[in-house]
Amino acid sequence: MITYEDFLKIDIRVGTIISVEPNSNISKPSFILKVDFGNEIGVKKSSAQLLANYQSTDLIGLQISAVVNFPPKQIGKMISEFLILGFPDNDEQPILISPLRKVKNGGKLF
Repeated sequence: MITYEDFLKIDIRVGTIISVEPNSNISKPSFILKVDFGNEIGVKKSSAQLLANYQSTDLIGLQISAVVNFPPKQIGKMISEFLILGFPDNDEQPILISPLRKVKNGGKLF
């Protein structure tokens, strides 16, 4: 069990995907995503293995949820600056978490 204070340490924000490109520099196919998290956080990038359920055109403009306060992580030749969040489908492939209505980029999950 964790405490509420532990939960508050995880900074989960909403952002809008503004660009998607293939990440061909790693062994598992993935996309490099640039996401706008609003004025406070800005635009950050990450790599995500989403090809099983998404095409790049499906992702542009989609609002997603992400952890933005993990330390940067090297993935192939790029530095991942956030962790995009999703749930597994029946094949254990990610389905992204997205708000049902448009919200302001940078909004914090509570």
